This record gives sequence, structure tokens and C-alpha cells, in this order.
Amino acid sequence: MPDSCAAWGCKNRRTIQSKYRGITFHKFPREKALRRQWELATRRKGFSASDCSVLCSEHFKPQDVDRTGQIVRIRDRAKPSVFNFPAHLQKPVAPRKTRTSRKAVESPPVDCSQQLHETKPLPNVDHSYALPANPTDLKARLSEALARVESLERDMRNVKKREQRAKNMVLALLEDLDGKKLINEELKHKLNFYSGKMKIRS
Repeated sequence: MPDSCAAWGCKNRRTIQSKYRGITFHKFPREKALRRQWELATRRKGFSASDCSVLCSEHFKPQDVDRTGQIVRIRDRAKPSVFNFPAHLQKPVAPRKTRTSRKAVESPPVDCSQQLHETKPLPNVDHSYALPANPTDLKARLSEALARVESLERDMRNVKKREQRAKNMVLALLEDLDGKKLINEELKHKLNFYSGKMKIRS
């Protein structure tokens, strides 16, 4: 059974499809304090991670995931922080009344029509493909994309090598069977069609 992400509501599992999407899975840290922070971040009541529990890379910021080596890993002290929780699981943010906020309350009302021409549209960052404004985040996103491309190219090369080895094995078997006169006409046709590289002598 493939590993499943332990985060609340996350359906990601360790499969071929998730691998080609660049999703990686990471075990909970052994250090108790950091492990507890990961457990609390999942928002699962009473959840205690086992040695087999994992979180997927989609719950970490790009700069928290190190994809520079052969093995993708979570950087030291990094904590999961990217989740899509429903409203009842989100932490309420208590407003803090500062000296500035008190001044704002006491300030006279402003005519919004006077400032309408100064309003600038905010960038849309609701989509995962929106580019981050922070140069550090942008660089991390680029490194992640390049690492994913390199991984896919490496997998493609390995598949081609395995395909070539299989074809070479078929050709060797064809030659051996042909030399021993063990191939009938029907088998000759099928093997010639499969190999595409040699014709069996009649």
C-alpha cells in the first residue's frame, strides 16, 4: 500500500503519478520538539505520528525543500506551513490594538473618491502558478522546477536504456531460435513485428 500524506484532507499518495508531478514524501523528524510541531501543523485531533507517517512536499514552502541532490529532503528546522484547511480548523487571528490603530479610529473620515485614482490593483496570488514577488521565493521556485525537469529527463533516459536492453534480448533470442530451427512461420511473423530490426530466414 503506498504511503499517504498525513495532513488533514490531503489525498496525495506515493505513486508513479505523484512522482512525475514532482511530489515527494518525508517522514516526521525524530527530534521530539520538531516532531510535535509537525504533528500540530496537520490539525488532526489527537494525532501522533508513527515511524511510517509522512507529509508530502506540497505542505512546505519552496525554500524549505532541498532538491539540489539526488535525494529530495526537507531543510533543517523547516516546518510544514502550506495547508488548505476549512474555516473551523484555521487558527483565529486576534486583532491587536496598537497606538497606530487607536489613532486610525480617532482620525476623521477620508473621502474615498479622492484616492480612487491612486488605487493600484493587487497581484493575483490565489493560483499556484502565480509567480512570487519575493526574489528569494522566485529563485527557490525556479530551482524546484529545474530539479523536476532534471529528474524527469533522468527517468526518461533510464526507460530508454531498459527498452534497448529488452530489444537486444529479443534479437539474441531470435538468432538463437533461428539457428536451432525452432521457429514456425506464425512465431516468425510475430517476433519480426515486435523486434522491427531483423528478419528471420525462411
